[in-house]
Amino acid sequence: MEQFAVEVKDLSEKLLHRQSHSDLDEVIDSLFKEILTLDEAAKLQDSQLEEIAIQLWNWAVTKRVGTSITEEQKAKVRHVACRLLYSCGPENPSESIVRKQILMASKTGRTWLDCKNSKSADAFLSMAVNSLETLYSRLTSHGDGEDMNTPKGDIEKDLLRILSYQAESAVSQEQHQVAVSCIQRCKEILLRLPKETGYLSLICYNFGVDTYSQGKHEESTFWLSQSYDIGKMNMKYSPGSEMQAKVLRLLATVYLEWDHQKYLEKALQAVSLANKEHMQLSGLYLKIRILVKGCSPDEAVKSGLSELLDCEVPLEVCLSTVKLLVEENREALAFDFLKRVCQHFESSPELGSALLMHIELLLQRDKELLAKQKIEDAITGHYTGKQLASQTLSSLHLLLWDRASKNFEAKNFSEALQWYNYSLSFYKAGELDPNLAKLQRNRSSCFLHLQQLDKAKEAVEEAARIDSANIFTQFNIYKIAILENNAEKAAAALRGIGILAKAPVSSEDRLLVTENAAANLLSLAAQIALEHEQQETAIKALETLCEHSEDVPQTLTALRCLVRLALSTLENISEENRNASLDILLSYLKTALQKLSQVCHIPGQRAEQRSEDANWFRRIAWNSALQCEHSPVRMKDFFLLSFQLSQLCAPDRAVLMGQKTCLLMSAAASLEICRSSDHTEQQTELLTQTLENIQLCKEIWTTIKTSGISSQDKTDSLLLLYEFEARAKLNDPKLETVLESVLELDNIETKLLEVIAVLAMEPPAHYPVLCKKALKIALSLHRKQPQVDLMRCSNCLHSLIQLSLPNGVSEVQPCVLEEVWGYYEEALSLIATATEDFPELEILWLLTRAWNTGILLYSLAQYPEAERWCGLGMSFLRYLGSLQDSYQTQMAGLYSEVLDRLDKAKKNLIIEE
Repeated sequence: MEQFAVEVKDLSEKLLHRQSHSDLDEVIDSLFKEILTLDEAAKLQDSQLEEIAIQLWNWAVTKRVGTSITEEQKAKVRHVACRLLYSCGPENPSESIVRKQILMASKTGRTWLDCKNSKSADAFLSMAVNSLETLYSRLTSHGDGEDMNTPKGDIEKDLLRILSYQAESAVSQEQHQVAVSCIQRCKEILLRLPKETGYLSLICYNFGVDTYSQGKHEESTFWLSQSYDIGKMNMKYSPGSEMQAKVLRLLATVYLEWDHQKYLEKALQAVSLANKEHMQLSGLYLKIRILVKGCSPDEAVKSGLSELLDCEVPLEVCLSTVKLLVEENREALAFDFLKRVCQHFESSPELGSALLMHIELLLQRDKELLAKQKIEDAITGHYTGKQLASQTLSSLHLLLWDRASKNFEAKNFSEALQWYNYSLSFYKAGELDPNLAKLQRNRSSCFLHLQQLDKAKEAVEEAARIDSANIFTQFNIYKIAILENNAEKAAAALRGIGILAKAPVSSEDRLLVTENAAANLLSLAAQIALEHEQQETAIKALETLCEHSEDVPQTLTALRCLVRLALSTLENISEENRNASLDILLSYLKTALQKLSQVCHIPGQRAEQRSEDANWFRRIAWNSALQCEHSPVRMKDFFLLSFQLSQLCAPDRAVLMGQKTCLLMSAAASLEICRSSDHTEQQTELLTQTLENIQLCKEIWTTIKTSGISSQDKTDSLLLLYEFEARAKLNDPKLETVLESVLELDNIETKLLEVIAVLAMEPPAHYPVLCKKALKIALSLHRKQPQVDLMRCSNCLHSLIQLSLPNGVSEVQPCVLEEVWGYYEEALSLIATATEDFPELEILWLLTRAWNTGILLYSLAQYPEAERWCGLGMSFLRYLGSLQDSYQTQMAGLYSEVLDRLDKAKKNLIIEE
């Protein structure tokens, strides 16, 4: 117990003297938990704790004023303070202490009730009642002397309040009988405290409201009856006739909703009594509601209706009553009463709302002819001094448009037009109401369906006069232009729709307006144009849709249509027009790629659908590329697009193979472009991009090869060939590395080496060393073949000799001559093995180049070498066919002359020595 006291004192000290509210809730909870450990019968003989109890109580009161603590925190602090005061009190506390206990216990109980904690409240309310009984007993024992500190009346007043709290707690805990007992005791006390009549009546009324909201009709009727009966106990202190009437109306309502057949009389009795207590419109209306719900005879209901009219109730109440009668299937009474209401309010400016209801009811009952008569009467009255109020007229317009819309949807266009015309009749000529523009558009649509084109044009022109900057006006203009086959006017309307599509679209009758309403209109516009075989206009509509729509699936659908239309124009057209159509098709596919890329970032979009769409456009790009044989630029673009689209498809081997082929074909087309253009910055950029694509293709190809490939596949060769050409044109220092990679290939083809040799020397490239290396290896491979291809061997040797032979004095070097001599010897060897198959002109070329080399050496006074090379040239003579005789005669003479000069030169050289 000592530990308890120490803890409570410490926590109370923290609470009472703290400066901030940072951990206020934590301290209060700790204090509250500590007090819960205290036994209810425990007694603490500690004056400090009693003082702390008073301080805590006062602290809660002051904090409550400043609203710096919550209601639950206040309840907990009061709980602690009250328990401490009771525990610290003596066995026979003084009157002042008992009064403190009563105050603190009752207020703590009330606070817990406010916190919806009835069980905690009950404990303190019981403590308060016990203390009150103790105090009452003591006062009684003192007698009736004037020195008595507290009058018995005050004690009974406190007891009544606490008993009402206990009743409230019991009601919240669904303890009906407990609550009844408490209120019964209160009623007994009320005989001695009549001033509390109003309070107790109100308490019972609140109980009635609470139980009614919970659907407990029986308990609710009990409490409401109690409230009314208590209010009658003392008229002087009654809550007043207005409140009593309110109680009775609710009582009647509860009876009505509980069982209107069983408790009809009680409900009528209650509402009649309420109307006697204090007449109110709600009471009169409730009475009629009870009569109607209870299936009372028409005469009884009519009597109630007459009573309603006699009380000069507002028109709004009368119309609500009409609605009630209609809802309860008392149609005859409803129309009869509505007729009486119209007569009663004939001079009222609000009469239009009654007329509107009459029309509405007639239409609901499919009495169209009568409704139309009423509408025509309203139109006549509108222009003869009985104008409808603005709000009523707006409601009537809505009613007429709704009727017209339903007929339009049912394809009753003539009927729809009549209802729209009724609406038009309420507008004055020249008005600029936007709703009038909408009305004219709707009329125009009706005329179009009725094939009355001139009238449709008149209506839409009127709409344009009022509201030209409206997307639906432009759409109607477009439809008429299509019917007139006026492409220029249709295009202008589409431009207008495109401009207006940038702003939000307001609602329009019969058209579902979504966030993408403008795009929906453009889609419909394209459909209309296609139905009327106006393809160019349809294309403009679809292009405008793609430009403005934010709905990716819708845009992709439009692009599919555009692609199909573009493909249909490619047949049987000139090359110039064909290229223009291909460029348009390319732009559509680029847009598709852009939109499909956006799908990745849109939640809820299915990956399967995106893959399917991408695959469709990929195939189109592929097939389009194949049609661009004479345009490598377009071919490259189409293949690259096909590759980019394939990246959005589900990755499988077929897709990867397609990607590889696209990149290969794109590289080939890019190189073709570079072959036919000058060396420019654009060409350099294109070649750099080509190298990047080749690298990407290599990576894809590496992935494909992991699952196995055919030994006949040429992809590796092509990749290296294209890379070599691109790097050669860029003068890339990595060119030799590429050649090395080529030489590492399995089953390298001589054709590949020959092409590489050509590329190495094709301007702007100039790599003779690489060229000769490729040619040598190619020649070596040719010679190893079982059947030697003399022509290709000859070409290799020709190129090697051509590259190696000196072209001037500065290039004559012994090592070079020896290299070329080796090529000549190989050529002689080939010729010797197949003289008849070796090309004669090639033999002649070899002869001539050897002879000319000898002459060049002779001019440089290199006589032995000159004799050697001239002799080499002469050695080819015997292999010449038809040309041998003519060349032998000519060359023999020249060779003799050369030999003579060589002898003289040698002699002169000896003499000089």
